[in-house]
Amino acid sequence: MTHSPELADSHPFLTRRNRTILYLSLPILLSLIAEPVTGLVDTGFVARLGAVPLAALGVGTSALSSVFWIFGFLGIATQTDVAHMYGRGQVAAAGRALSLALAVGIAFSLLLSALLIPGASFVSRALGAEGEVLELAAQYIQLRLLGAPAVLVVIVGFGALRGLQDMKTPLWIALVINLANIGLDYLLIFGWAAMPALGVAGAALASSLSQWLGAVWMLWVVHRRLGLSRDISWRDSFRLLRVSRDLLVRSGSLTLFLLVATRVATQMGPEAGAAHQVIRQVWFFTALFVEAFATTAQSLVGYFYGSGSLGHARQVAYSTMRWSLAAGLALMLAMLIATPIVSEAFVPADAAFLFTLPWIIASASQPLNALAFITDGIHWGASDYRYLRNAMLLATVAGLFGLQLIPTDSVDSFSAVWLVTVCWISIRAFWGVLRVYPGIGASPLRTRIGIQRTS
Repeated sequence: MTHSPELADSHPFLTRRNRTILYLSLPILLSLIAEPVTGLVDTGFVARLGAVPLAALGVGTSALSSVFWIFGFLGIATQTDVAHMYGRGQVAAAGRALSLALAVGIAFSLLLSALLIPGASFVSRALGAEGEVLELAAQYIQLRLLGAPAVLVVIVGFGALRGLQDMKTPLWIALVINLANIGLDYLLIFGWAAMPALGVAGAALASSLSQWLGAVWMLWVVHRRLGLSRDISWRDSFRLLRVSRDLLVRSGSLTLFLLVATRVATQMGPEAGAAHQVIRQVWFFTALFVEAFATTAQSLVGYFYGSGSLGHARQVAYSTMRWSLAAGLALMLAMLIATPIVSEAFVPADAAFLFTLPWIIASASQPLNALAFITDGIHWGASDYRYLRNAMLLATVAGLFGLQLIPTDSVDSFSAVWLVTVCWISIRAFWGVLRVYPGIGASPLRTRIGIQRTS
């Protein structure tokens, strides 16, 4: 394997660390924020049609967001592979890795569509839809799946470009996709001139068409930057699937804990369920800020790790951990200051008495959450997928055990849900940091082990 230490030694990170981290992280943050903003616009448009269409939209988006999120492993694996090859100066190999990931993603999307288009009613019914809500939700899922290949092309393409440390192009593509979605939403949901009003179906078509617009642009960009190749080794696809196994287990464990935590809160009564929903949604939004640093860490660690410059990779790890921790502290203070504003604006009056203490607990967890996210990005950059899987499994088993101990016959126990969540986050952060410093086990960032793996 050929390393390129001379390229690594001239990287701007080495002379302008903080500027480089911020320069890469800010476009990522903006692209991450674009999607939830568009989701709010979708919700606002469909809400004007009434409660039934809005409920159907909720069912459809919940089902498909979970499915598409699971396939995020393709973007993570592609970003790491391209970053490693970029660090070695192997552009042609990066193009082949990208082509393989695109082929696997398109194959998965076609399989997904073949299963879910005829099974859309079953999925909607499983999520509690009935009557007209069931009919509209199934229609939404079927039409959104027309854009499934485009969604996975964009996911893989984002990973490839970020592996090349190009964070601005994914931002522009994300903005165009979401702006097109908003414009098509208005046209297709409500109709205009000769265009009939399609309601919820129009929202689905708007999403699919805008994703295809982004996918075409993405394919043009990555072909120009890396080249798309027919020289695909399907034997390499098994390695990609092994990576996907570890990432799927990790993602599945994370999702399971969050779903069970929501279930426990909801079982305590509608007041606890409402308060939990508000705290959870804000928590998800704040996670975007630290996720931006994690994506930057993944690209930079992957670049230096691929070039064999493990000392530089460790410098990236330490610097991004400091930035992420600072962001976590800032988010904690912002949440604490905003407590009365959030309570007044989003929490129903009958649930307000439950809100403050769990909110403070969730706010206090932000620095720990920042460490959990940033170490995820660092370990992704070093291809340390199995370790992340095992750490997440340990945290989730402990977290689920803690949730089962919480009595659900009284709302007085609601704060315990967020205490257990903080424990779950703490376990992830603890093992994530130890893998970086001092570097327990077969840490890829330890000098001796790292040289063996990259030479």
